[in-house]
Amino acid sequence: MMRLACCTVLLFLLRLLVGLPWFQVLPSILIFYLGSGGWKFVLIFAKTIRRDLHAAGVLLKVKSNVNRHLKERNTLPKIFAETVRRHGDKTALIFEGTGEKWSFRQLDEYSNRVANLLLQRGFVEGDVVALFMENRSQYVGLWLGMAKIGVEAALINFNLRLEALVHCVTISNAKAVVFGSELTEAVCEVHSSMGKTVQMLCSGDWDPKRVPAGTECLEPLLDAAPTHLPIRPDRCFTDRLFYIYTSGTTGMPKAAIVVHSRYYRMAALVYYGFGMTSDDVLYDCLPLYHSAGNIVGVGQCLIHGMTVVIKKKFSASRFWDDCAKYNCTIVQYIGEICRYLLNQPVKDIEGKHKVRMALGNGLRQSIWEEFTSRFNVPQIAEFYGATECNCSLGNFDNMTGACGFNSQILPFIYPIRLVKVDEETMELIRGPDGVCIPCGPGEPGQLVGRINQKDPLRRFDGYVNEGANSKKTANSVFKKGDTAYLSGDVLVMDQYGYMYFKDRTGDTFRWKGENVSTTEVEGTLSRLLDMMDVVVYGVEVPGAEGKAGMAAVADPERSTDLEKFGKDLEKALPPYARPVFLRFLKEVNKTVAPPLLLSEEPQFVRSWTLQRVESVPQGSWPMLTPMLPPVVKLAGCPLGGGPSLIHRGNC
Repeated sequence: MMRLACCTVLLFLLRLLVGLPWFQVLPSILIFYLGSGGWKFVLIFAKTIRRDLHAAGVLLKVKSNVNRHLKERNTLPKIFAETVRRHGDKTALIFEGTGEKWSFRQLDEYSNRVANLLLQRGFVEGDVVALFMENRSQYVGLWLGMAKIGVEAALINFNLRLEALVHCVTISNAKAVVFGSELTEAVCEVHSSMGKTVQMLCSGDWDPKRVPAGTECLEPLLDAAPTHLPIRPDRCFTDRLFYIYTSGTTGMPKAAIVVHSRYYRMAALVYYGFGMTSDDVLYDCLPLYHSAGNIVGVGQCLIHGMTVVIKKKFSASRFWDDCAKYNCTIVQYIGEICRYLLNQPVKDIEGKHKVRMALGNGLRQSIWEEFTSRFNVPQIAEFYGATECNCSLGNFDNMTGACGFNSQILPFIYPIRLVKVDEETMELIRGPDGVCIPCGPGEPGQLVGRINQKDPLRRFDGYVNEGANSKKTANSVFKKGDTAYLSGDVLVMDQYGYMYFKDRTGDTFRWKGENVSTTEVEGTLSRLLDMMDVVVYGVEVPGAEGKAGMAAVADPERSTDLEKFGKDLEKALPPYARPVFLRFLKEVNKTVAPPLLLSEEPQFVRSWTLQRVESVPQGSWPMLTPMLPPVVKLAGCPLGGGPSLIHRGNC
């Protein structure tokens, strides 16, 4: 842009002040422009103009729609009501587990029953109800019904147990918990810690002998509730819709606030950006307690009238059978899903589906083209985003490996940026003026987005606990005095503006599609091990997405009861948060960077699954008995002196 400004000034000087004719001025300008490196700009312009115009059109359309909804004081239930008017008898949701189909009108009536039931029980606008169940069509109807009367749902991860589960219910100030019968055992374990005033409602197979005392069966209550639309409260587009829990940067899960406008713009940007239509059928096998499954997936149904097939849990062996059975045209994924599908044996059904688009994030460049060619999926709709972020990206033109882009022609249109960070501390690096230093092409940096609370596309809604917001924002990032959202993720941008995910900063890592807080896992392990020193971090595993958990425990006396520890760990942490690798050492250092330097004393390794490799001398590779699973040596793990021996576990 500076080069263009210089050319304009030069044009003014040569034509108006010097008085040169146009046939001399224009060649002079061209020579100056190309001579100053402007040919690169011309190349970038030619390669990206079509992409950038499409993205600009999408942004304008979504922003125009958002402004209209703001002006009309619409909410998601009101937008859904318009969808019902357009597509009343069309199939809205299909639950693959039973094959049950709900039309848009049936979904509307079910959600009305939910709203009326809660009103009868005294719930009012602003109250919170925790939703704790596995995927099913009722899940959507429950939180949608709550939203119709201004009750806010807290969508809780159904893998959570014990302390983490109580924490999520408590911080939301939930007045009731609606749980699936399949999670009865988990609820019974923590019921006494939830408080006597919390109402308990169970959905699914009812067994009064198994549920906590005072629990009521939800289905007969809903059957008796009216199906008419209750009187709506005076809510607007920027009011709270529900809460989605994220590990954030440290500690226990945080409740991220999702307002109506955020739900809309996340779903709409994907819909228009990737060229979806209401005639598409979307296969959603992702958990509905996360934004990918609930907003990016189900949002296409509620807002745009698309049919969505809900899968209880992902199944690699049944994936393409389901797609063919329900004539799906779009499938959702996270990176691990694509690798699991590629690891399946080839079946004839792979070539008999109608899938034209795979929508998701985390697909590795190394398997990108293999996935598209084997399964004949022409478009990979890769995107980057988080529930609370304001710097989402989309790979709208199918660029292999990229998670999105930012225009190099008009970068100010979408105010995001990669900024330099310290490689060891991951702190922002600032220039002499105190402003963050932007990265050039090929330089890794943290993705940030400028915050503008008056713009629904740029606002940051934060968390229920306002104290956590300060850790996700910084001042003087783009210019002096501004405020920006910190993604916590390191990306790399090429000369055309395409961005590629590189790593995650802070005290989190991603495993099996979930964010894992090292602080939370360290605290849990330390408590289970009688307050021993513990350090947890993620390590890369060849052939797997994300990072697996590695825990180092200071146990100089080798006193840990592995059998008890294994059982306690299964109860305390969800599967994705349990360390895959476990090291017991004489001491651990929790103050250095990288996060762990191990002592140079002889080391030994145990797996929490009760298998162990004892007495590993420095520099040696032990002989393993046939009973033990194979071990791998990971290059580049921050393990300090001694061998990098780790148990493969359940990777």
